[in-house]
Amino acid sequence: MVDVIVVGGGHAGCESALATARLGLETVLFSLDKNWIASMPCNPSIGGPAKGVVVREIDALGGQMGISADATALQFKMLNTTKGPGVRSLRVQSDKIAYKKYMQNVLANQKNLTVREAVVEKVLANDNKIEGVLLQSGEIVKCKTLILTTGTYMNSKVMVSDHITYEGPDHQKTTKNLSQSLRDLGFKTFRLKTGTPARIKTDSIDFSCAQLEPGNDEAEAFSYQTERIAEIKEQIPCYLIYTQPLTHKIIKENLNKSSMYSGVVEGVGPRYCPSIEDKIVRFADKERHQIFLEPESLSLDTTYVQGFSTSMPYDIQEQMLRSLPGFKDCVIEKYAYAIEYDAIDPLQLKPTLETKLIEGLFTAGQINGTSGYEEAAGQGLIAGINAASKLLGKKPLVLRRDEAYIGVMIDDLVTKGTKEPYRLLTSRAEYRLLLRHDNADQRLTEYGRYYGLISDERYERYKNKLSDLQKYKDILMDSKLSIENQLASYLCEKGYSDSKGSINAYELIRRPNIESKVILSILGINIDDKLARQLDIEIKYEGYIAKAKREAANLIRIEKQQLSPDIDYSKIDNLSLEARQKLNEVKPLTLGQASRISGVNPSDIITLQIYLKQEKKDGKEA
Repeated sequence: MVDVIVVGGGHAGCESALATARLGLETVLFSLDKNWIASMPCNPSIGGPAKGVVVREIDALGGQMGISADATALQFKMLNTTKGPGVRSLRVQSDKIAYKKYMQNVLANQKNLTVREAVVEKVLANDNKIEGVLLQSGEIVKCKTLILTTGTYMNSKVMVSDHITYEGPDHQKTTKNLSQSLRDLGFKTFRLKTGTPARIKTDSIDFSCAQLEPGNDEAEAFSYQTERIAEIKEQIPCYLIYTQPLTHKIIKENLNKSSMYSGVVEGVGPRYCPSIEDKIVRFADKERHQIFLEPESLSLDTTYVQGFSTSMPYDIQEQMLRSLPGFKDCVIEKYAYAIEYDAIDPLQLKPTLETKLIEGLFTAGQINGTSGYEEAAGQGLIAGINAASKLLGKKPLVLRRDEAYIGVMIDDLVTKGTKEPYRLLTSRAEYRLLLRHDNADQRLTEYGRYYGLISDERYERYKNKLSDLQKYKDILMDSKLSIENQLASYLCEKGYSDSKGSINAYELIRRPNIESKVILSILGINIDDKLARQLDIEIKYEGYIAKAKREAANLIRIEKQQLSPDIDYSKIDNLSLEARQKLNEVKPLTLGQASRISGVNPSDIITLQIYLKQEKKDGKEA
């Protein structure tokens, strides 16, 4: 018997397996094909709005994705730099081949981890406790905990028009019987759909018809451990084009040939990453849509046509593609397709990502109804930490909504559920000013340290950073500058008319466009660029951050009011009928979680508070 089995070698599976192995547990990772572990079957990129912050959070907790993404990036780009710090995030264009190889090498050299190539046919449980898995070969492998991270490979089918092939992405195998074994154990499953665009031979594209989209000049990274960042001259550019009237005409005339509109698709597709034909139908008033041209790898002569996923027949795809600027003579390396697969209803999960039905069984990634590599990796890390904690006798890790985007995502899934592929957005986080790219380490490093994934050396560097931040704040608070010479010139350059007198340095930095790095240099002090940018954010937004923390304190207060999973809400007087139904379905663990369930109103929460007080008065546990 092994401690942990992880089924699936995608981004969730990699993080789960590495976490449990690094925490000293004997771990076996089962993959359908070892060569496709950590593959990128869709976008060759990591990060983006909200997602980029998730990668930073993974790194702050001691995960792997950020390190691997930094080491194999083709381009770094910080998004939303002209907007507030609450929506800024990093995105890297990844070398999909290099990333996969890098991650596979990390797994191969990880102590306590064995990678096996096999098809898992069945989940084995007895008396509502996990026992192990049955392989297609007939072998039974027993375990103490099991983490399912099957991605889009569970009973999947690939669709091009009305042609269906029962396989996973990129002609890989699919696990046909695994989802049925889950249903046999009592789990509810449903069908989801996603898709991917064509890949084009790069040298067949005329990029003179496209707009250049370079990376950032300033060095950025996901991982707090990354020391070397590619210089801008080493980065590979992306390009931007737009759909044309002819593109729209071809799509409209052939809608009935799309898998989605011909009735072949059963599952629900992603709202925030629709196919191009879905965009044309849903946004009929838009004259054009953005298409980004992204390199896939230095070892491949292929370009990913981002924003142009489709399930049209091959001949129609060719017409659509050749209608785009610079694509007149394009050579298609791989055609687009839609894919449909099984997922489980995430309302069947605890906030730890352990299932409610089977003790010791955890799920993470697209099996839980999410989309995206980053969302999967974040769940994978949490599932791995909690599976390990269950065996090591540590308290489980449940991140609050004010602590991490990962916490927002998991709370959304286990509290509200999803009927379509869930994607993280900055708008989902009510405390996004607290959940910034720059402060992920301050939010989560202590957790990573407690669970054993942050080394002594790294923790020491983190503590030194906190000390330095406070030191520079103290210096600025205690410093008064005379408005003359260098400072007067700087203020004039920034549009301020101050010409004499003196001003407190800390108060000065509160002003728009005034940078702490410059002010500290006037004081004769040098500061690291990243630390200076964080200092700017913390000082300039100090009032807003304090307000957000006060609001979050309310959340913490009601999160501390625990609810027993054994409560029968149908027996609580004065709850609405819908509230009773939803509360019995979700079985929230805290009053805060109950308040976020769709259909549970403020009056229902007041009723629950009265119930809790009465139970406490009667000496019972709620």
